[in-house]
Amino acid sequence: MRQLLKIKFLAVLLLPVFTFCRRLDAETETGSGYLGIHFSEQAYALTKATAENLPDTCDFLLKVTDSGGKVIYDGKYGDSSEKILVKSGTYNISVRSAEFSKPSFSSPLYGDDQCVVVQEGKTAHVYLDCDMQNAGIRLVISPDFLKSYPDGVLFLKSSAGKLMYGYSEKRVAYFQPGNVTLVLYDGGKDKSLTTKKLKPKQVLVLSVQAPSAGTSGAGISIVVDTAKVWVSDRYVIGAGSGSAPTGGAYKDALSVPQAKSELDAKGVWVYGYIVGGDLTASSVSFDEPFESESNIAIAGRTTVYDKESCMSVQLLKGKVRDALNLVSNPSNLKRKVFLKGDIVESYFGIPGVKNISECVIE
Repeated sequence: MRQLLKIKFLAVLLLPVFTFCRRLDAETETGSGYLGIHFSEQAYALTKATAENLPDTCDFLLKVTDSGGKVIYDGKYGDSSEKILVKSGTYNISVRSAEFSKPSFSSPLYGDDQCVVVQEGKTAHVYLDCDMQNAGIRLVISPDFLKSYPDGVLFLKSSAGKLMYGYSEKRVAYFQPGNVTLVLYDGGKDKSLTTKKLKPKQVLVLSVQAPSAGTSGAGISIVVDTAKVWVSDRYVIGAGSGSAPTGGAYKDALSVPQAKSELDAKGVWVYGYIVGGDLTASSVSFDEPFESESNIAIAGRTTVYDKESCMSVQLLKGKVRDALNLVSNPSNLKRKVFLKGDIVESYFGIPGVKNISECVIE
């Protein structure tokens, strides 16, 4: 499932990422409070080196532990509750776009680590800002090198493993930050050509060259292509990009929280997860079976069970109703949907989407 994101490319200076604890407000029972974990609804620049394989935020891996290391939650973000009931105290929040333990191609890793203090009777809201956590190398191999070492094999090697980098390879090889060595295997022997120390968020392009035929000199030269040293700025995972989505096109669809701030917009795209139906002025049904074909409820994640966190969706008679209603299509529950319609301030007592002309189900 892909994440709809517009991405800009920008080279910037690396900035250190700090984990810190915050004391935040809200409401609940004696000796306990709530954790509300969200992705920020903004996005900053991301370089073209890392604009690949972006997962849906609901598939990010979330881990919550208390100050003693006890695991409170460990699973997909999309499967977590909007509010997690916990005892008052300090909690560590970690999120990653995927598992990453050994070098691999086309595998940028995004994540964030935060520490938060939950007070008794309060809700601590955490907003995740996900930077690229690993680093990458791309090789540009010159024709002269191919002629000089037709039977050679190049490897990129770190303490976590190695990757063979074929002469025709174009992908970026990703590693944990640290030393990465370029090795040439030729004539039954390994030769270390260079070692580079990669920093988080950095993608380095190395030009591998050999002397041209008929020229003096010998050996192999490794040149850092400074025009292609990409460093990704902070990338805030959530709906959007460096410029906010407008909803005017499918690729710019508004998330549920964004759509709620665009009341009265006409003919815009909105996306969310189908979480319920059978809406009334006071309630939403989140469980099967459903009885009404004329409406559904969507939300920003699959685990929403609170009407106020939803948007209502009008299903007029026709193909859209036939495709989306939960009476005929109970398997649509929890699926991601994109809708083109009009955003209204109130439909069944909450912001809604009406007059839908197009829909896409993922």
